[in-house]
Amino acid sequence: MAHLSSRVRAVVALTATIYLVATATLLAADAPAPPREFRVYPSFEGEDADAPLPPDWKIPGELVIGRLMYPSRGFGFFGGDWRQGGTSWTDDYPRGDRTMIQMLRRLSRTSVRAVEQPVNLDDGDSSYWPFLIVGLAQAWELTDSQAATLRGYLLHGGFIFCDSFFGERNWEVFQESLRRVFPDRPIVDLTDEHPIFHTVYDLPHMTSVQIPNMNSLMAGGDGSMAGGRIPRWRGVSDDNGRLMVLIAFNNDVADAWQWADDVRYPADKANLALRLGVNVAVYAMSH
Repeated sequence: MAHLSSRVRAVVALTATIYLVATATLLAADAPAPPREFRVYPSFEGEDADAPLPPDWKIPGELVIGRLMYPSRGFGFFGGDWRQGGTSWTDDYPRGDRTMIQMLRRLSRTSVRAVEQPVNLDDGDSSYWPFLIVGLAQAWELTDSQAATLRGYLLHGGFIFCDSFFGERNWEVFQESLRRVFPDRPIVDLTDEHPIFHTVYDLPHMTSVQIPNMNSLMAGGDGSMAGGRIPRWRGVSDDNGRLMVLIAFNNDVADAWQWADDVRYPADKANLALRLGVNVAVYAMSH
């Protein structure tokens, strides 16, 4: 990584304290169940998304990157039983998550755990994990109970990053579950001026950039899928203007994390996606 500016170091140096405050706020909200143990599930992408366990994976961290587990319709291993992995929520998992974690560890003075945390909303421990990645987000089909749990989680300080989906039909499916979480809150298009694009790194033209899908590129495409060629960066905010849900529609940010070390993936887009990931994580911890 290039030399870090004093501004970047100053911003990120605050994250440990802010993360602990955010976690305390979530925990105070609802007497959660004890946190689940770390575990690894198979990805439906197989070896393409596999990643070795880091040697320090057992060491706790002040910051843990969460990965939302969710039900989806008849897809993947184990007869589509999302609770055993191998379904759509494992898109880019775990390699993409761990690449992002490595980036945060290189940048930050915060103690970031070396491995992600799969989070099942039915387990009652979501309050321990204030930042969640939602992969292949168009496929989620939340139950009413899960939607209610996620609503409480977000309103009490949690944050989700919804990624890796393209095309208007998939948007409609994604939106159906999100409307169960927030029936009345608007989903808005973000502008380049939004703080999430400037929290650590200044990304002045982010909303006009598409982070490409690797499968599309390998097939000779332009990086888009399902006709989704125009990137849309959208969000849902709370009553105070805090962004609770970031939506990378017609984008595949975690694909860029997953393939960041592969020469076949555009280096400029991988670097941009990693910088964006740092911004998102720091924003989630500091707002």
